[in-house]
Amino acid sequence: MKKNIGISDRWVRIVIGLAIGAAGLYFKSWWGLVGLIPLSTALIRTCPLYLPFRISTRSTK
Repeated sequence: MKKNIGISDRWVRIVIGLAIGAAGLYFKSWWGLVGLIPLSTALIRTCPLYLPFRISTRSTK
C-alpha cells in the first residue's frame, strides 16, 4: 500500500490512540480497543479511508 500519512498526522494519531487506550483502561471498558485503530494506521503509515479520496498528508520532496 502507498504511504499517505505525514509526520504530524502520524503523531496526532499516536497521541489519540494512546489517549483512547488509556481511557479504556481507566474506565475498564472494551472501548479502549478502538485506540488500536489510529495506532495501527500510524505504525503502517497508511490510512485506508484516505485511499478512495486520494488524500495524502505526506509531504513530497
